[in-house]
Amino acid sequence: MKNALQNITFWKVVAAVFLLGGLTAAIVRFGWGLGAATNLSDITPWGLWIGFDVVTGVGLAAGGFTLAGIVYIFNLKRFKPIVRPAILTAFMGYCLVIVGLLFDLGRPWSIWHALIYQNPHSVLFEVAMCVMLYTTVLALEFSPVVLERFRMKRALKIVKAITIPLIVLGILLSMLHQSSLGSLYLIVPQKMHPFWYSPMLPVFFFVSAVAVGLGMTILESYLSARAFQKTLETPLLRDLARIMIGILLVYFTARFIDLLRRDVLHLVFESSFETAMLWLEVALMLFIPLLLFNIKNWGRTRQGLFFTAFSMVLGFITNRLNVTMTSLERYYQQNFGVTYFPSIGELAVTIAIVTAGFVLFALAVKYLPIFPHHEEETVLRFDNAAERSPSPQISGKPAAELQRH
Repeated sequence: MKNALQNITFWKVVAAVFLLGGLTAAIVRFGWGLGAATNLSDITPWGLWIGFDVVTGVGLAAGGFTLAGIVYIFNLKRFKPIVRPAILTAFMGYCLVIVGLLFDLGRPWSIWHALIYQNPHSVLFEVAMCVMLYTTVLALEFSPVVLERFRMKRALKIVKAITIPLIVLGILLSMLHQSSLGSLYLIVPQKMHPFWYSPMLPVFFFVSAVAVGLGMTILESYLSARAFQKTLETPLLRDLARIMIGILLVYFTARFIDLLRRDVLHLVFESSFETAMLWLEVALMLFIPLLLFNIKNWGRTRQGLFFTAFSMVLGFITNRLNVTMTSLERYYQQNFGVTYFPSIGELAVTIAIVTAGFVLFALAVKYLPIFPHHEEETVLRFDNAAERSPSPQISGKPAAELQRH
């Protein structure tokens, strides 16, 4: 009993409270229906569970196909140590997206109907099929971790033999449904605010998903190093951050051109809720990451990389919620005199799903070979002159003088 109490920590108690709250909300939702548990209606049929749990969640899980493509397609093997955590995050993310979708469906027991009652003209059908197929692909990509743990050598050999075809298939499926999530909103141009409606939405969704996949990889690597004393490949994360910043610059350049082409750019100086949310999105997703990453002697340390990626991920979440919720609020108010804000039940379920993701990740790291065998990275601190030198000379120093950062 005493040992059990010693294992209880503050964060474990918080996680238990969140999970219990989600369980209570789940009982209300499945026992009394959507009307009793949510603020959804026929006027506002898609809310937080679609906007965050599905549309945002799928994007946050994009690190799997991004890192797999970098390592196995572009053959940049030095990034291999962080592929498994990225694939684990993606696999859990898609599983939790499916759980979130079960809450939102009026008849969750019919979720399998997409397999039988097919509608090839529907974007939602394409998203459903791709998500189901890609979740299967992720399970196969992740299976070597489990097979290694239980020393199933023959099965491991078979899975490794089909790794490249699986990676290629996963990338194709990801490109399809990451972009198609944006296509879902192309049918309501008269309802969405012009800041976020664009014929380029599928492209914007895909490009931003690639960027946030890199950001999530940086976050999970940092948090794993802090929580589980696992490897923090800082030089690799610096390279990922550079790529992420480059993709963000391309993304926002394209969005600026799109706003200019559609004659919407002048609206960014209006005083409105939508304008404030747009600037918040841009600040979190671009301006703050650029500033943090370029702070001398700090921006490219592991703490600096963490806050750079954290700001970018917050900006991405803001963008997806702006597209799915903020962009429609004015239409609801002007035409029906209603507004939508998630109920306590909706918030409880969403928080519980996120909490479950952290708990499952921690259990996987504890019991499966997710990270390389060496437990922690040790690097030398170079002085500024050595960093600027094309071929720095490192003088021999005792092991005690090696510092971690």
